Formats: sequence, structure tokens, C-alpha cells
Amino acid sequence: MYDFAPVAGQPKPDLYADLLDAVRAITHGEPDAVANMANCAALLAEFLPDLNWAGFYRMVDGELVLGPFAGKPACIRIALGQGVCGAAAATGETQLVPDVHAFPGHIACDAASRSELVVPVKRDGAVIAVIDLDSPLLSRFDAEDAAGIEALARLLADRI
Repeated sequence: MYDFAPVAGQPKPDLYADLLDAVRAITHGEPDAVANMANCAALLAEFLPDLNWAGFYRMVDGELVLGPFAGKPACIRIALGQGVCGAAAATGETQLVPDVHAFPGHIACDAASRSELVVPVKRDGAVIAVIDLDSPLLSRFDAEDAAGIEALARLLADRI
């Protein structure tokens, strides 16, 4: 049995270090990508406060397809370049959006979402998935969050 939990009130760099340790431990030696994404989504929801959605979209035949997540039901397919997730997948760059309603072409899967962080997961230079975090708070995510999730994406690149 795994019992991972964040330490209340710890600085973000420490929180992300603990999250990475938990993901590293739970995915170590497990070859199944879906199982690893599912456990990672659960850990994201457990470790990161003020989220209303945390999970993955996988690159399948040139579009993003919903993967494991924690949160309300979500859009199943997202075209490259569409919305925040599609922008991250198309550009291969992290998308840090303080106000999703100001993002051109935002896809509102959950009307409660106000800010979003999407980080591409790359293998051999190609985007294979994105990690998507949504919050009901404006400006929930910052550069420390982006750096933490980018480190997670690098860890998961050969585990999903």
C-alpha cells in the first residue's frame, strides 16, 4: 500500500520535490502507461491545492485524446492548436494561463475553471501527451508550478 501525502504549508519547490519522489516511487518498474498516468493524476489531485481538474491528454493519431484524470468529466478529443491543451501540444511549450476566459479559443470543459497550466510530455522531441491542471481560482499557477510540472513531465516521458 502507498501512503503519499503533502506536508501542509511547505514551500512549492519542496512540495514538487515530494510529488516527484512519490511519482517516481509509484511508477518505478511499471510498464503500463495508463496505470502510471492514473496514479500520477491521483497524486496531482492529492498534492496540489485549489485544483478542480488534474490529468492527461494523450497524443493519438494527430489529436489529443482524454487520458486518466481526477475531476469532472472532460472533453474527449482536442485538435492540435485548439484551446490551452491543443496550444501546448502544437507548440511543444508550457502554457501558463492566469485567466482562461482571456485565452483565445479556450475550451470550457468545466465552467468553474478560471486558470490553467498545461505542460507537454515529450519523448525524443515529440509531444506524446500533455499534463493539464485547472483551477477555479484566477492566477492559481506561477513559474514555480510550471517548473514543478515540467520536471514531472521529464520524469514521465519514458513511463507513459
